[in-house]
Amino acid sequence: MAKTDSEISVKFPTIQQCESKGREDQTVLSDMDGTLLVGRSSFPYFALVAFEVGGISRLLFLVLASPLAGFLYYIVSESLGIRVLVFATFVGMKMPDIEYVALRSISINTVLPKFYSSDLHPDTWRVLSSCGKRCVITANPRIMVEVYLKEYLGVDMVIGTEICTYKGRATGFVNEDGVLVGDNKAKALQKAFDSTFTPHIGIGDRKSDFPFMNLCKESYIVRPEPSVKPMSQDKLPKRIVFHDGRLVQKPGPLMALMIILWIPVGFLLACLRIAVGSLLPMPLVYYAFWALGVRIKVKGNPPPPAQKSTGQTSVLFICSHRTLLDPIFLSTALGRPIPAVTYSLSRLSEIISPIKTVRLSRDRATDANMIKKLLEEGDLVICHVQSHFY
Repeated sequence: MAKTDSEISVKFPTIQQCESKGREDQTVLSDMDGTLLVGRSSFPYFALVAFEVGGISRLLFLVLASPLAGFLYYIVSESLGIRVLVFATFVGMKMPDIEYVALRSISINTVLPKFYSSDLHPDTWRVLSSCGKRCVITANPRIMVEVYLKEYLGVDMVIGTEICTYKGRATGFVNEDGVLVGDNKAKALQKAFDSTFTPHIGIGDRKSDFPFMNLCKESYIVRPEPSVKPMSQDKLPKRIVFHDGRLVQKPGPLMALMIILWIPVGFLLACLRIAVGSLLPMPLVYYAFWALGVRIKVKGNPPPPAQKSTGQTSVLFICSHRTLLDPIFLSTALGRPIPAVTYSLSRLSEIISPIKTVRLSRDRATDANMIKKLLEEGDLVICHVQSHFY
């Protein structure tokens, strides 16, 4: 690896040496993993899609396939390794489900953008943001990265690996252009741009990026340096305000394996916590949850129960999630059950819920009258408030 890094640094200057001033009228091309992102591995992002769309069984399939993918990637060819990851992640998936995690992230689900933004390379972004036209060329499936790059980083063009579909489902294979590594990147770049146009700046991080970098007037390499830290949240070009995914850490191979092994233990623990929340009086649930590993910290003075005799009016609480977790934790913190109003709740959740639940009819006038009546009886919490209430 040391020899490879030495060869790379001799062929191209490092990204730190690239001047970012006066680039407003220029075009920049950048690779993604290891270049625009600090992390060099795309496995965590494939794992996110696998888990969010296919659940634990799909994540298990990807983890089992990862040793083969790693062997092919590092010993045989990058293209074959990525093909295995694409197949294990996407085969059989419905395209709308993939889009929900990746393409529609700007409105509802910010799974991939949240983790991509937490890994943004500061030097590459300095150069990329200084140029008037930005293009990212990557071996990752375009469907995974396009909206994040365009909506959050202002990228004008995204060139990525295209996956094949059949009757609305991904086949797990890539199209005839293949995985965009090596010469395939250069060919895709020549196809996307006019033959007479020469991009000003090319940025990559490995030898397989050389073919497309050689097509640019200037080329810079991003060397793998452990000391380089991703951009801090306050410096991101567009901050991620809300994260609706189920994982709080980027699932590398070891973390993904730990998640899979934890599922049986977590299921039993969840059943125990549900039983405690359903059977014990609400004032005792706080302490029972604490004993079972659930930490609820209360700051400030919770409002007392509504009492007409003392003039204490009812309080309407608003929660941003669609699940009952927020209302249950709110009730636990207050030490009394607070009825929850929601429009998206399964029958099973209603049955095992330790608090009263009320379904919305989705009719504005009817729901408004119902909420007003419930507030006359006491405090109330609304899950995942929507604009039709206003």
